[in-house]
Amino acid sequence: MQTKQQQQPFVCHQPIIELNDVSFAYEHKPVIDDVCFSIQERDFVGLIGSNGAGKTTLLRMIVGLMKPTSGSIKLFGEPVGQFRDWNRIGYVPQKNSFNPLFPATVREVVLSGLYSRNKLFKRVSKADGMKCDEALHAMKIEDLAGKRIGQLSGGQQQRAFLARALINNPALLILDEPTVGIDSETQEGFFHLIKHMHQHHNITFLMVSHDMEMIRSYLGQQPKQQCGKIKFYVKHSHDLEDCVETDLTHSLRELRHSMERGKVGV
Repeated sequence: MQTKQQQQPFVCHQPIIELNDVSFAYEHKPVIDDVCFSIQERDFVGLIGSNGAGKTTLLRMIVGLMKPTSGSIKLFGEPVGQFRDWNRIGYVPQKNSFNPLFPATVREVVLSGLYSRNKLFKRVSKADGMKCDEALHAMKIEDLAGKRIGQLSGGQQQRAFLARALINNPALLILDEPTVGIDSETQEGFFHLIKHMHQHHNITFLMVSHDMEMIRSYLGQQPKQQCGKIKFYVKHSHDLEDCVETDLTHSLRELRHSMERGKVGV
């Protein structure tokens, strides 16, 4: 007699990001040259490289903010130029890419994570408001909800952008130096959170980080591939003991509770 696991095998090898001979140049100066790499469902990919290696440029091309000089990029099987289902992707850019004069409150910024690019404004439901409240609470910025985002410190802004990226239960989470400017306690809690999400939720991660210790401790000591100056570290998760809860807000609540108890671990 077959077990439930045998009857319904878990398959998680669908390509989420496909980079095919991707190159980019600024004013004819090559930055990225012929990158070929595929990120599969439930991969956690860490990008390591020196300043100027093109890590942020690569992320910006993946989310459609820049176009490659040559080559092609696919998201969930679709060419990035034709991709429209942006609510499946959470993106936290580098802190220095933010305009501090942007006229929005912290709450509005976090809620905007629920909107697609084609629907920048929509009526906020009660469920949306609850998700926002939980994300704000988890990142310990609920008391800042009514403040303008530009009034916050760098660390507080980054917490708000992390809450924004997580609120919509993304299938792909792209993080560009997500813990820069954040205190060590929040960094530890954040790494604990994303490891839990990777191991127990159907989420694929792509993260740029200078924290070599964190990358290597979770993703391994050796990169899977190196393209130019960028090293790709990869860990795949196909844990069958998924969370009963599929909504990530329960993870956010657990993060906050763990931090308050002082029991966050890695």
